[in-house]
Amino acid sequence: MKKELNRNYSEVSEFILLGFRTAPDIQILLFLLFLLIYMVIVVGNISMIIVIKIDSKLHTPMYFFLRNLSYLDLCYSTVIAPKTLATFLSKDKKISYNGCATQFFFFALCVGTEGFLLAIMAYDRFSAICSPFLYPVRMSQQACARLVIGSYICGGVNSMIQTGFTFSLRFCGANQLDHFFCDVPALIKISCDDTFVNEIVLFILSALIIITTTTVILVSYAYILSTVLKIPSTHGRSKTFSTCSSHITVVSLFYGTVFFMYAQPGAMSSPEKSKIIAVFYTLIIPMLNPLIYSLRNREVKNAVKRVLLKKLSFH
Repeated sequence: MKKELNRNYSEVSEFILLGFRTAPDIQILLFLLFLLIYMVIVVGNISMIIVIKIDSKLHTPMYFFLRNLSYLDLCYSTVIAPKTLATFLSKDKKISYNGCATQFFFFALCVGTEGFLLAIMAYDRFSAICSPFLYPVRMSQQACARLVIGSYICGGVNSMIQTGFTFSLRFCGANQLDHFFCDVPALIKISCDDTFVNEIVLFILSALIIITTTTVILVSYAYILSTVLKIPSTHGRSKTFSTCSSHITVVSLFYGTVFFMYAQPGAMSSPEKSKIIAVFYTLIIPMLNPLIYSLRNREVKNAVKRVLLKKLSFH
């Protein structure tokens, strides 16, 4: 069938994002819900970035990585949310070919980088708890900067490969994407080329990133657990492990969503299920991350109080 379409190939210059196909009243409710979520994402992540920047007590490797995590969450939700909000209220649901490629590139860049950053954060906790005397050397300012730059480079390489392979495909007149943003599965589905190589590349890259980062995370926490269990006092064990609880929660949310996608084949074959899962990793997780770190982390809560007290003292 695809070979037949190839003969009648005509270049696609734009795509139509079908989004969530519901009644107009539901569209308005979805717009308000997505708008509220995006506002919480923006306020929460910007607040986290500002608090960590202002409070000198948070100028440590762990919070340097957390600030970068907030920046990534803010970026990739911003790549998706504004266009999605526009499609809820507008009859014009078009996105240009270049706009679609740009949206996917930055989304893949941020999500891929976040996976590597979460692994680095686990290694940071491992170094702090299991090798406290070597920690200042292992996690010097220069080392932290190199690790973050390295995660961006890895995310960028992944994004360039995926974007290059996906947008080298031909779309023979079919330009309706059954999704609320430009994602690989939806684009592959409407291509008239043989997409076998693209699917293999997507699978290999995704598997490589997931296996590499989860291995670092699991090994790091295995050593942390072993070290914590050797601490004689219950209070000491609780205090030491509490520094990891926020990160464990964030990692569980991020990778839990990814594993759910791969563990539920029907979710990918069903566009509606795929959209619901996509909402979680594009909007819900970026909204929850700053809340998790601010509510479960005593140092962040104390820093927020100090910042607020300083502001109130100036009035």
